[in-house]
Amino acid sequence: MSQASPVLLPIADGARTRAVVLGLLRPHRGPVLLAAVCLVGAAALSLVVAPVLGRITDLALAGAADAMAGPVALLAAAAIGQGVLAFAGLWAVARLGEQVLAAIREDFVARALALPLERIEQGGSGDLTSRITEDIAMVGEAVRTAVPDFAQSALVLALTFLGLTALDWRFALAALLAVPIQALTAGWYLRRSAPIYAERRAAAGGEQQQLLDSLSGAGTVRAFGVADAHVGLVGARIDRSIGAVVTVTLLQTRFFGRLNAAELLGLSAVLVTGFALVDSGAVKVGAALAAALYFAGLFNPVNSVLFLLDVLQSATASLARLVGVTDLPGGEPADLPAESAGGSIEVHGLRYAYVEGHDVLRDVSFTIPEGGSVALVGASGGGKTTLAKLIAGVHRPGSGTVLLGGAATTDLDPVRLRATVALVTQEVHVFAGTLAEDLRLAAPDATDEELWAALETAGLSAWAKALPGGLDTEVGEGSHGVDAARAQHLALARLVLADPAIAILDEATAEAGSSGSRALETAAARVLSGRTSVTVAHRLTQARNADLILVLDSGEIIERGTHDELVAFGGRYARLWEAWAAHRVHPA
Repeated sequence: MSQASPVLLPIADGARTRAVVLGLLRPHRGPVLLAAVCLVGAAALSLVVAPVLGRITDLALAGAADAMAGPVALLAAAAIGQGVLAFAGLWAVARLGEQVLAAIREDFVARALALPLERIEQGGSGDLTSRITEDIAMVGEAVRTAVPDFAQSALVLALTFLGLTALDWRFALAALLAVPIQALTAGWYLRRSAPIYAERRAAAGGEQQQLLDSLSGAGTVRAFGVADAHVGLVGARIDRSIGAVVTVTLLQTRFFGRLNAAELLGLSAVLVTGFALVDSGAVKVGAALAAALYFAGLFNPVNSVLFLLDVLQSATASLARLVGVTDLPGGEPADLPAESAGGSIEVHGLRYAYVEGHDVLRDVSFTIPEGGSVALVGASGGGKTTLAKLIAGVHRPGSGTVLLGGAATTDLDPVRLRATVALVTQEVHVFAGTLAEDLRLAAPDATDEELWAALETAGLSAWAKALPGGLDTEVGEGSHGVDAARAQHLALARLVLADPAIAILDEATAEAGSSGSRALETAAARVLSGRTSVTVAHRLTQARNADLILVLDSGEIIERGTHDELVAFGGRYARLWEAWAAHRVHPA
């Protein structure tokens, strides 16, 4: 069966990326002005050194050693002033950059969390994770080093040419001989490197996606003996990334070779001009020395500016990927109340396909009244989880409708949808922080009493009371360990606090194992009491007490009814129950 190509998350264009950056800088006009003043002042003081050294040279040639004290003191003052202003300017730029970067991070995370899961799945989790890791890191590097260095170097370049002109316009003209080569080199490099950086970012996302797919499915890969094939797939993605890096490296080598040629031409021209002007008496030796020092002092700023274009270009490509996500529509209306649409579920003629032409669900229809319960039973691949996600609003139906309280899931805004239905899967997560903070993710305003009540309902209160700090105990990775069964109990406690009208458990008790299954299933029954529930049954005991059991096979409902009705019917469910009951009486 063919697979659909990933639909990667969007990437913003250059104009939109610049507009976002300017919008983030606009509230910080004061720090921007402070940084500009300090950096301009530092660059201006750096220009004092060359003419003062030239003055000292002229005094030395004239034998006026007694007059050197003033110029030497001026050198010291300029060095101190330059250091202070440069520190202040770079500090202001770095601080401003970190504030902007923090805003970008927060906007990105907020938008990513608000995205429909279906949209993330279309692009693959690797696309999203590479943006929040590698792209954020690249933008952070630019903010902390490249932007301040680039700004300072660009100012030194501009003011140095003013200094050369002040000495003698012919020095500036000689220095300009290097500019065409440098400009052509920069343009040549940027034209060739821009597509490579975009390819490199895309390759990084593909590499992470393949690693996640292969490692998360390691058990299946080993079971089918396709480890070598997956190693080959990972290797191909890595080779794609390495190829982009090698291409950039070769390009950089040629880039710096051309810049060295420009420096040689420009310095030679300045020295020849200085010799001619001194010989004609137009300038003194000190002025010629100052001009040579000015131009030599341009080597690092020029190379820095042109090389940092490389870093800034890569950071811009990363920033465009971040802005592409933050610009996605679908923000949650802040003024809408979190009111439930209602607890009834109506499914009519539902069809869904992950790949067009290969339906996962076909013509699925059923109704659950408010407060009712349904269990989904069937072999793996029958469409149970897909149906659960469609009811939860994770996916949009290909055709047909899913109504919650009479409202179509496709018409419900995210706030109202979350107030109506909650999905708890087998893959639950314990967030780093205190136990109270973990619970309050579902209900930020919940009191301690409400937290303890939720833990009691979820069968976790005894464990929580035994913790060193009770609700204030740090849990999650690196803190107090929470095993898989208790993590599922904790997810059920969050479900109690969220208090949705409809609760969906997609094998949410599967990780408990035989020893903890009874306690977890008992807790799940208490949590689901009084609310409409859909249970993807991992054990048939979960289905036995449901008001309606749906047996799915190849995306279709092949049997429906209560437990007693289906056992009496003698079909697929009856055979499953007979095998399950025999296994429980005579366990292997």
